[in-house]
Amino acid sequence: MIENLPWLTLVPPIVAIALAILTRKVMISLGAGVLVAALLIAEFNPLETLRLVWEAFAGIFWVDGAVNTWYVYILIFTTLLGVIAAFIMMSGGTKAFADWAVERIKTRRGGQILPAILGIVIFIDDYFNALAVGQISRPVTDGHRVSRAKLAYIVDSTSAPVAVLAPFSSWGAYIIGLLAPIVAASTLGVSNVEAFLGAAAANFYAIAAAILVWLTIGLRADLGTMRREERRAISEGRPFADGDVVPGQLSDDLPVHEPGLRRAVIVPFIALVFGVLAGIVWSGVAASGSWAPVDILASTDTSGALMVGGILGIVCAMYYYLRYTAPNPKFGWSTFGQGWVGGAKAMAPAVGILILAWMLGGLIDTLGTGVYLGELVESANIDPAWLIPIVFLIAAAMAFSTGTSWGSFGLLLPITGGIVNAVDAPELLLPMLGAVLAGAVAGDHSSPISDTTILSSTGAGCNVITHVVTQLPYVGIAAGAALVGYIVLAATQVIWLGLVVTLVLLVGVMLLTRMFLTPVEAEVDAESVSS
Repeated sequence: MIENLPWLTLVPPIVAIALAILTRKVMISLGAGVLVAALLIAEFNPLETLRLVWEAFAGIFWVDGAVNTWYVYILIFTTLLGVIAAFIMMSGGTKAFADWAVERIKTRRGGQILPAILGIVIFIDDYFNALAVGQISRPVTDGHRVSRAKLAYIVDSTSAPVAVLAPFSSWGAYIIGLLAPIVAASTLGVSNVEAFLGAAAANFYAIAAAILVWLTIGLRADLGTMRREERRAISEGRPFADGDVVPGQLSDDLPVHEPGLRRAVIVPFIALVFGVLAGIVWSGVAASGSWAPVDILASTDTSGALMVGGILGIVCAMYYYLRYTAPNPKFGWSTFGQGWVGGAKAMAPAVGILILAWMLGGLIDTLGTGVYLGELVESANIDPAWLIPIVFLIAAAMAFSTGTSWGSFGLLLPITGGIVNAVDAPELLLPMLGAVLAGAVAGDHSSPISDTTILSSTGAGCNVITHVVTQLPYVGIAAGAALVGYIVLAATQVIWLGLVVTLVLLVGVMLLTRMFLTPVEAEVDAESVSS
């Protein structure tokens, strides 16, 4: 049936995404997508459908006769981060750090700059970035009445967009590995790293998305439903709506020791960062036998490195908890157990959503959704230069519907590289590859079934659908500016001109928006004065 009607491969992601937006119930929506995908693969055989659903679930934990460490370690790390946050909060570290930071970071703008800087600095891996930056920044943004939706947007827009531009990141290493055979088959005459840097320069969306964060903070430009979230946070002091399912949000029932010390939050997170970086280097050197950064990142075990950091972080968090609370009879072994249970419980929604998103991704891959979209690129019979904006749009559609930018990279980079090499147009190779990278990140950025979207929401303590809906206007502006840039690039074949057009359009739109939109803070201040 699928062979005769290949467009049906788009139905499961469309069902999941549409339901998620309409119902705001992400797990139910993902579950519906999983069921539809399994039904299509099984050609509506109920027993075969159940078998496929079970295999998709079991494959996350066990594959080829062994534990699937990639997925399992990420789930454990996500849970550990919740437990670390619980013990830090119970030891009084969170409150102490928040009080100290709020005294020194005097403005809401400063509170937003903190996660923006951290997001750029912690570029080594997007998963780690998404979870750690939100956890570290949340007390500060809460203290300055910044909505969780704004924090999630800042975290999400400085994780993947920055990681995809950095050769010395997990993304960079993966992409360089994909580019190697494409570059070798071309007449371009550049190294793999040079090819990556050239494609990064043509990654207009990632550059625009990262710059847009700073324009948004500097101009205080809250667009669409982000205005509602910011208004509530400023006027009512509530960073998220009542009734929202917020992954990563700890229960108010956990006891908090007073007074707390800042080191109870600083040391565990430093240990976590050090452990992740050490794990990346150790596993990369062990696998590659080389100390070259690109070789290390190409061979490293990122999920294993996350586990190393998670274990170091939890050991430090428990140490400070036990040290500071030991004299207090209120904090016994039952309270210690509450920390573990409360932390794990806070991350349970994120874990459930990740499992269902991975199940849907695996079934969509089996169904051939990505292959169908890739064939659309191969079948396009036009001037190769005009494939640049087209592959940007197709990569965005693929990542949006599959929830994975890496999957889109793996499928579309070889296809587009093969097309360019076949027509012997080496001058188009790097712009075309850059457009694929840009489109995949844009689609991933706007997809409610993307794991990076889910983890950014988790780190920021924001409802997933709230994050997606509030982020969409910003994605639309950055993607629209990038698309115009790619059209200019296709017409002129000059990368820098396309990039300049993208950035000029981006800045122009934001300045124009700022002229017609009063900052939410100013509106709230004016209302309080008039009342």
